[in-house]
Parts: sequence; C-alpha cells; structure tokens
Amino acid sequence: MMQYLKLAASCPPSLRWSPSSALRPKPLSSSTSSSSSPPSRIEYTPWPGLRPWRESSLNHDRFWGPNGPQPPPGPALASPDPGRSAVGSASSLAEMGALVLATGDPASKSELSHLAYCRWRGENLPVGVSRPPDRPARPARPELVSPKDIPPPKVSGLPLNAYMLHNLAHVELNAIDLAWDTVVRFSPFLETLGEGFFADFAHVADDESRHFAWCSQRLLELGFRYGDMPAHNFLWRECEKSSDNVAARLAVIPLVQEARGLDAGPRLVQKLVGFGDNMTSKIVGRIADEEMAHVAVGVDWFISICRKMNHAPCSTFKDILTEYGVELKGPFNYSARDEAGIPRDWYTSSSTNKQDGKEQLSVVYDRLAHIISMESENSSSSRPA
Repeated sequence: MMQYLKLAASCPPSLRWSPSSALRPKPLSSSTSSSSSPPSRIEYTPWPGLRPWRESSLNHDRFWGPNGPQPPPGPALASPDPGRSAVGSASSLAEMGALVLATGDPASKSELSHLAYCRWRGENLPVGVSRPPDRPARPARPELVSPKDIPPPKVSGLPLNAYMLHNLAHVELNAIDLAWDTVVRFSPFLETLGEGFFADFAHVADDESRHFAWCSQRLLELGFRYGDMPAHNFLWRECEKSSDNVAARLAVIPLVQEARGLDAGPRLVQKLVGFGDNMTSKIVGRIADEEMAHVAVGVDWFISICRKMNHAPCSTFKDILTEYGVELKGPFNYSARDEAGIPRDWYTSSSTNKQDGKEQLSVVYDRLAHIISMESENSSSSRPA
C-alpha cells in the first residue's frame, strides 16, 4: 500500500492519483474511523479555526512589545543581504522557498521567509517548480551535536529561561525549513495536490519565521543569542526520512513532531512562570497556541490524501510510523489534540512507552521536557532581574 503514496520526483505518473480541482479538502461525514472503514466515513472534526487561519490577513507582528506582538518599531530596515533582492525578484513560490532554504543566517532566513510569503499573497505568483537543496543552509553556530550531547542547563552557561528559549528557537528555525522544504520538494505535484496545499505550508513557514523572530529577540533581551549553546539536528533527520513521500511528511512532521508542541507547550509556560519570567512565558504560550493551526493543517491534508487514494487514514498513519521507524510517546494533551482534529484512535492504541517509570516526550522536545522535570534547577539558576 505504501508505495502508492510516494510522490518522489522520480515516481512515474502511473503512481499518481487523479488530480483534484479543489484547493481544500471537503469535510468528511461522521461515522467510525477504524482502519477497516472506508475513507468517506471517517470521524473527523476539523479545527474550527482552520478556515479563519487560511483566510487571515498577513501578519506583520514580528516584534514582541510590552503588550504583546506588534510590527517592528520604526521603518523597515533595508537588508544588505543579497538574498532579499533574490527573493524579491523570484518568479514563483517554489523558487522563493528554495532561496530561503539556501540562506544560512538565521535572522535573514526568518526575514526572507516573511518576504516570500508576502509576495506570494500579494502578487498572485504561481507555485512554480523548484528543487530544494540537499540540506538547508546553517550558520557556523550553534554547533550541531547528538541530542544526548546537549549540555544540561547547569553547565550550558545559560540561565534556565534562556536555555529553554534557545531550544525553542532552534525548533522554530528548523520548522521554517521543514515547511519550505515541503513546498519546494513537492512542487512538481501541484496538479495532484492542488494550490491550497502549497498556500497552507507557505503560511506555516511564515508563522514559524515569526516565532523564531520572537525567540531571537527575547534571547537578546536576556543577554544571549541563538547559537550560544549546542543544538541537535534531529528535526532535519526526520525531514529527510520523508523526502520521497508526501503522506509520510505529513504524518512525521505535523502529526507527530508538531503535535508534541501541543503536549509540551502548556508545561513549558508553567515552568517559565515558576521561574519568574512572565514575558518569556507569554511568548512561549502564544507560540504553543499558534501551533494548533499547523497540526490542524497536517490532519486536514493527510486525510485528503488518504481519501484520494481510498485508504483509511488511521491504518495508513500507523503503517507510515512503522515503516519510517517513528515512535509515538506520551504524555498526550488530549484536549488540544482533539481540538486540532487528530482522532484519538490514531495514537492512543500505541504504547506511550515508559522508561524507568518516567513518561517521556519525543526527541524534538526531550530537552525541554527534561527541564520541566528538573525542579532543582530553579534553585541553581539566577532569576531574571
């Protein structure tokens, strides 16, 4: 079954499903979502905010002010980065996405991502076709190491709040590239997927670029910057696994990795409040809230693809996780997952895997979850002024 879901550029046309003229999948009728049920009778309640998110105006609130998100103060800076003029003269969404992926400087990557999405929304550019780089460009710092080699807070040189924020900034920077890679890599399949697919993931990339900008700004306010401690490359390894399969990309990234943000976000907020950093807690809380849309988009398109292939989403999701070696781990934020539209039987029948009696989060958020459980770190870290 799985080979029919693969959409690598080398796949022959015979492995494609019939193109759909709709830009968005139609709602599915309510019934049962067991793996034996036909896709047309799946219990699926889309996130109520999905349509407003899709139809929302451009969000230029990339600065976190005293009262929350706002446009950057003062006139927009004219960046000397040649990437800005390259994105400004690109002729398609896919071409702009490839340029963002090829940009190594994190601040420039964030800025160019927003510029690309603004042009897409404002200039009626085509999706086009382009090819992503083998790996997105990265700065010299942070040093990328194995997740087990990430230093714990007490030896990282960063206070607990900055440590947590640095980890989150790294997740958001990777998320920019994950979204643009999805747009660019699968751009040859516009006729199959529909323009709405690419519009949604370009929108996700814009959201993630805003989140990184907030994290980077707050780190600077705390006296640090992104790159001040090592980080891991786990997220991109997960992206590479699904480079030949659009269904797997949706399952592995929004439905597993980004869904972990729904699980971990509220507890990160509580930890930051306990540490005494209310500003950072508000930023993290806002980011966690906005991740709801990204998970909901993943659910919506995954079910749409399964419908096109006449496959049951529940069993297909589980088959993909097995084939790609992706493990589901609790604890789960059931209410947030329900709101995002992930049917519980997609993940609750899998073991939540407990190690030494402690519930674990996935590797993407394992460093942050580890912090949450380290109550002793509060007493050994300096509180912000």
